[in-house]
Amino acid sequence: MPELPEVETVRRGLEPAMVGTRLIGVDQRRPDLRFPFPENFARRLAGRRVEALGRRAKYLLADLDDAQVLVMHLGMSGSFRIEASARGALPGAIGQAAAKNAAHDHVAFDLSTGARIVYNDPRRFGYMLLIARAELASHPLFKTIGLEPLGNELDGAALAARFAGKTTSLKAALLDQSLIAGLGNIYVCEALHRAGLSPRRAADSLARKDGTPSERAHVLARVIREVLEEAVAAGGSSLRDHRQTNGALGYFQHSFRVYDREGFACQKPGCGGTVKRIVQSGRATFFCGSCQR
Repeated sequence: MPELPEVETVRRGLEPAMVGTRLIGVDQRRPDLRFPFPENFARRLAGRRVEALGRRAKYLLADLDDAQVLVMHLGMSGSFRIEASARGALPGAIGQAAAKNAAHDHVAFDLSTGARIVYNDPRRFGYMLLIARAELASHPLFKTIGLEPLGNELDGAALAARFAGKTTSLKAALLDQSLIAGLGNIYVCEALHRAGLSPRRAADSLARKDGTPSERAHVLARVIREVLEEAVAAGGSSLRDHRQTNGALGYFQHSFRVYDREGFACQKPGCGGTVKRIVQSGRATFFCGSCQR
């Protein structure tokens, strides 16, 4: 399933093509994806202007000029591609999307620029909703989502405050979307390795007895941002289905230090350890038992 860097990569690819344009038509080719489309979905979108394109956790949020938000989730295999305008190159586009099986093209948005944005989803685990902007924060999908890890809000103090009193594993706490939004298995494994922290460590060990953050909390907050920013710059990680909006694969997977590297030597200079794989809460965890404590 795409994690935060993949969704943010898609957002940045769609933004120059979508924002400021009108949806002159929507071609909805089936009644549902993971969930049914909203009633009169295509009709309600037709003619609307896209004012902004944001992201919350792993959701894409298109703000429309009628105070509605088009919420889009990629599921496991969803992707968008931008088909070039007959009038010329798209603003900000860096190439034509690679062809995909048209049988899995489920929604197409025709823009006032003459461009078309197509949503393709072989497994149909993605979904789209329309939610009033004023009701977004209180909507069941969003009201329990935690802190965004990109930006200045995530620091050692924020981690310590969220993990205080939690005896669950550090890996499980970082994957808890009600604490931190958008972190997934890949980037949690990578961040913990860079921070030198064991995924089996208790989450509350990042807070001192008085609730203040330990030095480990400050380090972890910094490397989480570093890993995510590097992944976004690399276009995300393409392990199965993820593609950027121009059809290119992400390439952060070539920078993995522990994820899916069981049995390989630890890449931390001077460590000499070997990457191990364990299972935590049904998820594979990759780490080095020598340098992650």
